[in-house]
This record gives sequence, C-alpha cells and structure tokens, in this order.
Amino acid sequence: MAQHTFTIPNISCGHCVMAVKNELSEMPGVTSVEGNPEDKTVMVDWDAPASEDEIRAKLQEINYPAA
Repeated sequence: MAQHTFTIPNISCGHCVMAVKNELSEMPGVTSVEGNPEDKTVMVDWDAPASEDEIRAKLQEINYPAA
C-alpha cells in the first residue's frame, strides 16, 4: 500500500474536501481519502492499479490540482 499527502491550494471548505474524496474514492485501488480544509491537504492511501500519477491527473481533471 502507498500513501501520500497532497497539498491542494483550491480546497477552501468541507464541501471541497467531499468533492475530492468522492472523486478519488471511485478510482480503482484507492482505499482511503481523508482531507483537511484548514491545511488544504488530502491524504490518500492506495494499492495497484492506482498510482500517484493517476491520482494527480484525476485531481487536475476535477479542478483541484495538487501543488
């Protein structure tokens, strides 16, 4: 299992965190998504076939690009 904390400057509230969480949770291999709007971070746990590059691409696609 891999884990990474992404800094996402566009996150401003709990609704933003839920939008990111809902999108990333649908990706095959993503096992956990937790966010903190105050820190503008999202911590993601995943197994194959998900990858950090795919997660970054999904964040870009949904207009919450990681810094």
